[in-house]
Amino acid sequence: MTARARVRAPELIGKGGWLNTGDRQYTLADLRGRIVILDFWTFCCVNCLHVLDELRELEEKHRDTVVIIGVHSPKFVHEAEHQAVVDAVERYGVHHPVLDDPELATWKQYAVRAWPTLVVVDPEGYVVAQHAGEGHAHAIGKLVEELEAEHTGKGTLRRGDGPYVAPEPVATHLRFPGKALALPDGGFLVSDTTRHRLVELDADGEAVRGHFGSGERGFADGGRAEARFSEPQGLAVLPDGRIAVADTVNHAIRALDLTTGVTSTLAGTGRQWWQGSATSGPATAVDLSSPWDIAWFGDRLWIAMAGVHQLWAYDPAQGTVRVAAGTTNEGLVDGPGAEAWFAQPSGLAAAGDRLWVADPETSALRYVDLDGAVHTAVGTGLFDFGHRDGPAGQALFQHPLGVTALPDGSVAVSDTYNHALRRFDPESGEVTTLATDLREPSDAVLVDGDLVVVESARHRLTRLRLPEEAVRVADRAHRTRRAATEVAGGRLRLDVVFQAPAGQKLDTRYGPSTRLLVSSTPPELLAEGSGPGTDLSRDLVLAPGFTEGVLHVSAMAASCDDDPANEYPACHVHQQDWGVPVSVTAEGTSRLPLVLAGMDEPA
Repeated sequence: MTARARVRAPELIGKGGWLNTGDRQYTLADLRGRIVILDFWTFCCVNCLHVLDELRELEEKHRDTVVIIGVHSPKFVHEAEHQAVVDAVERYGVHHPVLDDPELATWKQYAVRAWPTLVVVDPEGYVVAQHAGEGHAHAIGKLVEELEAEHTGKGTLRRGDGPYVAPEPVATHLRFPGKALALPDGGFLVSDTTRHRLVELDADGEAVRGHFGSGERGFADGGRAEARFSEPQGLAVLPDGRIAVADTVNHAIRALDLTTGVTSTLAGTGRQWWQGSATSGPATAVDLSSPWDIAWFGDRLWIAMAGVHQLWAYDPAQGTVRVAAGTTNEGLVDGPGAEAWFAQPSGLAAAGDRLWVADPETSALRYVDLDGAVHTAVGTGLFDFGHRDGPAGQALFQHPLGVTALPDGSVAVSDTYNHALRRFDPESGEVTTLATDLREPSDAVLVDGDLVVVESARHRLTRLRLPEEAVRVADRAHRTRRAATEVAGGRLRLDVVFQAPAGQKLDTRYGPSTRLLVSSTPPELLAEGSGPGTDLSRDLVLAPGFTEGVLHVSAMAASCDDDPANEYPACHVHQQDWGVPVSVTAEGTSRLPLVLAGMDEPA
C-alpha cells in the first residue's frame, strides 16, 4: 500500500449551517468511517462549476463509501448571503451536502488558497491529499480505490447511505433562467438553465408557448422532445434566422430552427478544452470550455468562453472556430486581442463598432473594437467590487453577467450580485443606476423602449421602463473577503507543490511537462521573478516600498500512466490559477507554498 502523509483534519465550521441534509448539522465525527472529499468552492467561479461536473461520476460510482461535502467559501459579498447559497446549490444541481461558511472559518483551518480546492480525508479523520484547480477527478478516483482497499483491510471503512437529503422541488415556469432573446413576433426565447431546456414565452413574458429540449441533462440533437442541453445560457440570432445557443456545460454551440423545432450542433465536441488542445479548426472538431454568451459582431458569432477567460469566434461561412482574444490567464489586461486578459467573460452585446463584454470576476465592463483590441470602460481588477456610481474610473460593479446595447449608444449592465441594473454612457464616462431590488439579474433585452430583465433568482422576466434620471444609491465599495498572506520583504520562495498521482509520472516525452507563469498587481511589486518558465519553484524578489499587492500564479502539470508496456498511456492535465493577496510585514513568511496536487512537505 502507498505510504502517504496524514494530517488530522480540522473540524467543519460554518456560520450558515448545512444544506442538503434535511436540516441535520454534521461534524467530522459523524462522518468517521467514510472517505470524505471536501470541495472548497464559491458559486461565482466557473472552475468550481467544472469541478462539480467532474465529481458527478465519482460521486455515483462510490456512493456507499464516499461523502462529498461542498464547503461554500465566498469571494463576493453577495455570496456570503445564505439564501444566495441556497439558490446556487439548486441552480447548479449540487447533489451532496453543502456547508455554508460565509466567514471562511473552515477555509482558514485547512489553509486553502484557491477556488476550487479539493481535500481528501480518510475514514480515520486524517487529511491525505489536497488538489487545487481542475482535472483531478481521475487521480482522486484512484486514491479513493486505494483508501477503500486499505480501510476495508483495517476494518475502518463504513459503507452505507450518505447524509444527502434532496430538497423539495418547486413548481415554476422557469428555474434560474440565464439569458433571453426577443423574437420577431414579440415573444421571448429564454434559456431555462437549471432545467436544461429553452422556453418560448408570449409577449407578456409569462405565458408559455412551448419548450425545446427534453428537460434532462444531456447532449443530443433532434426535435423539441428529443434534443438535450446542459445548463444552456446565451442566445443570438444567426443570419439564416436560426437561434444560436451557448450550451454551457456541454461545451458546445447549438442551433435551434424555430420553424421546425430541430436543434443541431454548430461547434464543440462535448469535451472541455484543456491547455494543449486546438485553438482553431473545423467547428465541430474543436473543444470549447463553458461558452456563456454569444453575439453577432463583424460577420462572426463571438463567444464569451468563460471557462478559459477568452473570446472565440465562429465563422459560419467556413464552419470554423478560433480564439479571437485572451490568453487563458485570468485578470484585467487591455491591449491587442492576443495579449489581453479576461476573467470569466459572461455577457456580450454588439453596438456599432464595439463588442461590449461583461467580465464578472473583475467586476468590469470591457469592449473589443473593430481592430480586435480590448479596452476597459469600468473596473480595476480581480479584488475590487461594490456599488458606486459616478465617473468610470471610480465606479464599481459586483460580478455583472449581462450587458445590453441601448438606442442612445450607452449600455445597460446586469449588475448581478448588486441586484441592480446599471448604465454606462461612453459620451460622459458616467455610471448610473437604472433600477434596484432585482434578484440576480443576468441579462436584459430591449423591447419598445423598455428593458425586459432576466431576474434569474426570481425565476421570471421583469419589464422596466427606462427612467429619464437614474436612481441614486449609497456608495458601497468592497474588496475580496480573503485575508492577505503576510510575506517578508525581499526574497520570497514560491513553491507550487505537485505530486503525480499513484501509478502516474510526469509526461516528459515531448519536453517539459510543467509550466509556471507569475505576475503581480501592481506589476512593479515584483522586482524579479515575473514571467513564464517550466520549473514549479521560483525565487521571487519583492520590490522595496510596497506594503501590499496581489501575486498571480498560473501552474500546469501533465502526468501519464506509468506503464512501460502501454505505448499510448492515458494522460491528465492538472492546472490552476491563483490570485494571492499579500501583505508585506517584518514577521511575514519567506516561503509561499501553493498546492496543485499532493501534500506540502517542506524540507
